[in-house]
Amino acid sequence: MIDKIAKHFDFQQKTLGLRAYRTEVLSSNIANSDTPYYKSVDFNFKDALTRATGGEAGSSLGVNKTHAAHLDGVDGTDGKDFKLQYRSEVQPSIDGNTVDMDLERSAFADNALKYQSTLTFLNRRISGLADAIKG
Repeated sequence: MIDKIAKHFDFQQKTLGLRAYRTEVLSSNIANSDTPYYKSVDFNFKDALTRATGGEAGSSLGVNKTHAAHLDGVDGTDGKDFKLQYRSEVQPSIDGNTVDMDLERSAFADNALKYQSTLTFLNRRISGLADAIKG
């Protein structure tokens, strides 16, 4: 019973974990905006979430193998089997720093808004389950 409830929240859990990690990456970029030769990094959230969920993108259904020669699905247990990528330089800096504060602030605000939206969605889902249990 608990496994079914945990599986019900698995997608949101992985989404929140990746959003929190992206917040760390973006805040590190902002904190190092004056560090000479610091290279701004980020990752593709959509690709990371797809890998974290095993390519399911929100589905709780597994993949059935119909033949022994078929490949197994991606595990994606930790959700961090991706690499950070350097951002392309928008405005050259004399000291070699590639952090664009406007871009970083925009990405940080967007990520924070999506994190909060996921929390709201998760809260409503928990409330719905609690109401179903109460009857």
